[in-house]
Amino acid sequence: MIRCLDLILRLTIWLLLTSDISLANIGIGTGVALLLPRHPVPTPVLRDWLHIIGRILVAIPKAYIEAIEMVIFPHTREEFTQERVRPNRSPGLVFLDILLITFTPKTIAVNYHQEGWYEVHRLRRR
Repeated sequence: MIRCLDLILRLTIWLLLTSDISLANIGIGTGVALLLPRHPVPTPVLRDWLHIIGRILVAIPKAYIEAIEMVIFPHTREEFTQERVRPNRSPGLVFLDILLITFTPKTIAVNYHQEGWYEVHRLRRR
């Protein structure tokens, strides 16, 4: 099942990059997803995937709320923080973590350190 999720993630990234949902492009994307090398990584647990899906569902309304706050109230304070990566994360889960950080308007993932840290830029109100 995890290999299937990996294939779906790669195909989704391909479709987002090409912006084309034609049958030919789906076939090409599937071929590219199958040909990309796989690295021996710890197999993510289904619990981790369910947790990240829950965080995605929370991040969508949070992004709208933050966007409205930024329009109404000025955010002039900036700060860089480091967030710890949860242990034994697969590259797909690390990608989704970075996507979630960057999805909300007040935060952006600036750097991912192999030692297990995300460097995050945040906007704050005074």
